[in-house]
Amino acid sequence: MRYSLLALAALAASAVAAPSGKYVLHEKRDRTPQGWWKTSQLQANDRMPMKIALTQSNMDKLEDYLMEVSHPTSDKYGQHWTAKQVADAFAPSKETVDTVRDWLVSSGIEAERISQSQSLGWLNLEVSVAEAEALLKTKYHKYVHKSGQPHVSCTEYHVPEHVRQHVDFITPTVHFDAKLSPPKDKVNPKIKRSAPTAAAGTNVSPGKAKAIGSPGSASLPKLGAADIDIFGFGADLSTCDEFIVPDCLRALYKIPPVLTSNPKNSYGIVEYTPQAFLQSDLDLFFANFSKLQVQRTPIFDSIDGGVDQTTDQSFDYNGESDLDLEYAMTLVNPIKVTLYQTGDLVEGASFNNFLDAIDGSYCTFDGGDDPTQDAVYPDPYPGGYEGPENCGGFAATKVISTSYAYNEADLTPFYEMRQCNEYAKLGMLGTTFLYSSGDYGVAGNGGQCIDPTTGQYNNGTSGKFNPSFPGTCPYILSVGATQIKPGASVTQPEEACETVIFSGGGFSNVFPMPSYQAAAVQEFFANHPPPYGADRYNNSRMTRGFPDVSANGANYVIAIDGTFSLVYGTSASSPTFGSVLTIVNEARADIGKGSIGFVNPALYAHPSVLNDITSGGNMGCGTPGFTATTGWDPVTGLGTPNTLKLLELFLLLP
Repeated sequence: MRYSLLALAALAASAVAAPSGKYVLHEKRDRTPQGWWKTSQLQANDRMPMKIALTQSNMDKLEDYLMEVSHPTSDKYGQHWTAKQVADAFAPSKETVDTVRDWLVSSGIEAERISQSQSLGWLNLEVSVAEAEALLKTKYHKYVHKSGQPHVSCTEYHVPEHVRQHVDFITPTVHFDAKLSPPKDKVNPKIKRSAPTAAAGTNVSPGKAKAIGSPGSASLPKLGAADIDIFGFGADLSTCDEFIVPDCLRALYKIPPVLTSNPKNSYGIVEYTPQAFLQSDLDLFFANFSKLQVQRTPIFDSIDGGVDQTTDQSFDYNGESDLDLEYAMTLVNPIKVTLYQTGDLVEGASFNNFLDAIDGSYCTFDGGDDPTQDAVYPDPYPGGYEGPENCGGFAATKVISTSYAYNEADLTPFYEMRQCNEYAKLGMLGTTFLYSSGDYGVAGNGGQCIDPTTGQYNNGTSGKFNPSFPGTCPYILSVGATQIKPGASVTQPEEACETVIFSGGGFSNVFPMPSYQAAAVQEFFANHPPPYGADRYNNSRMTRGFPDVSANGANYVIAIDGTFSLVYGTSASSPTFGSVLTIVNEARADIGKGSIGFVNPALYAHPSVLNDITSGGNMGCGTPGFTATTGWDPVTGLGTPNTLKLLELFLLLP
């Protein structure tokens, strides 16, 4: 049963009832999903595989475990866990495994027919229909999809009362999660297919998650002036208010030269096919701004058939990847950068598909991925990747920056909570995750806001604010955008970005406020209360605020399709901030210390290592949005990096 993770933890921690023969309803489906029809009851001697998802242990302690290794005052700061320690900590308890096994055996299922998955989260067995119906007090029927795909399901099922708290859910039962094969005459859909999105209070649209890399996606960077003359850029810093190049960022954020490339350090950039870089663009950029890197390529990790396609070449296909890699590779040189190219040209991929590849246990955790949102591999569509889904096999770099984002209302709370908790687990292993906060101020991607009556997205001129995800997940570092004030120099304070884009920021409708952020957010509300009510945003003062930090996001000069252009977006801010943190990790590695991992608690405890941004706003939804002010604010977070101060702080920590 797909409870919230908090509820799962509470159930797992509760007292175990004495065994009894009383059965209770575990899950029920109210209606048959659209496109499916019930055809016939199954034969009693038909056989089928059954999987029982066991309740996880210690999910209520997840944040405590993460804070132990991440808060600068903790005695265990920096003592990151191993993957085995994480798996063991959250595996179902012995009591849970034994209780469910005993129930199965007492119901006539021989012990040798029951096996536990490698991830420890499932019990697997094969049963006859008669055994399944007796075991779960239900009736199974065959269903057929309009495509012709068959499926086995029931309308409800029951488990013994004393077993219920140990079982998350069972398949096949009420869920219609069959991996559908397309009709044989189906045209290759690429990944542009997606239904109109829905918002809070309504059903989410299928396929939204895996379409994140689609050309024209609103979370991609925005193109400004094209085919610009870069002669003289970088010779001095006088034009940084109009044209950002790497030396501008080095001056703004006091980024020192990087002299080493420690093998224990690493930096990853995630891209989603068909977004792709052009080597000729990297070389053009390097020839002008980092000559020793000409012909340098990123380490290429192909996930689920990920390919650096060159068939389609335009800003819509190359802008994101060119931007991310040109600046990340230049700023951290000579440290190598890993490119995680995720998804094939047909299905695309979602953040979940990427997480599966760097942590194989996530493939099955909490029921596994959602086939209505996440890409399915082997790809069932013609021309797609025919290999198996990548569950593990790829190492997580110490810092991972992603310049893509959804609206929080695009996806279900369960989907988002499952993914967010995975970021926490990877943080326990010592990985820092950064995500761009969005480019439309308090509005969602494309400037959409939420109609308070229907819950649907509107044209952005009114309605409720529309926060981004994963920016609202408390276990990632959400990065907003700033700009150099027109006519100002790199030595003067920046302001919130108000050129072409507006820094995404606000408050979650899903995630509670994390403890590390509470004092800063409460201070914001006490000293600078926003002039809006609950009709505009979640003003409970109890939910996660974002972004956490910011970096410049305006007027970046990039080489794109053989020429130079200006681009804008938090798509630039995230890899820039990630580069700074990678340089911090390099300095720690050079003196034998580990990575900084989940960095948020340390930054909130020491905000003086950041440049506070106190002007500008993030307009949207027909309002001025929020306003940048002293301290944390939902426009620029705690501020922009001061690399020298960050180095001083983190080199002193264990």
